[in-house]
Amino acid sequence: MEESLQAWSGFNVAMVGATAALAGLVIVAASVNIAKIIELGSSSLIARLASGIASLVLALIASGLALVPGITAPWLGAILVVATAGSAVFQVNAARAILSDHDPAARAKVPKSVLGFLPVVAYLASGVAVLMGHPAGLYLGAAGCILAVIAAIVVSWVALVEVLR
Repeated sequence: MEESLQAWSGFNVAMVGATAALAGLVIVAASVNIAKIIELGSSSLIARLASGIASLVLALIASGLALVPGITAPWLGAILVVATAGSAVFQVNAARAILSDHDPAARAKVPKSVLGFLPVVAYLASGVAVLMGHPAGLYLGAAGCILAVIAAIVVSWVALVEVLR
């Protein structure tokens, strides 16, 4: 499994850079609009932005860990499972905030909240597979990383458009 990780190093280097840059951009975009976000007082908006950032942080952690020299599959898998659980907390919080929003338009966005769970599911499956030493876990991790970037872009864009409306 450790040799397989070496083959993925180029992908992981690219994803560390991309997810770190994207996370920074989302944080800057949110901070530029923080007064408006607070003025709106929408807990679902804040939770959705946090879930988008959490997805990117999960992708950053996963890709960064895979680059650690000599990391073993059991360690990588275990840390992936723990990091995924942390990210899942943000996704659950966002879904709960959307569901508790009394605005009918906000409830229509519930299907969009499912998008945030896709990287969580992929990374959880990746962590378990890597923990068991199965090389398919690396492909699931790549899928999780790409899904995290897509989910974060969509969630953040929708949230920031709502702020500026």
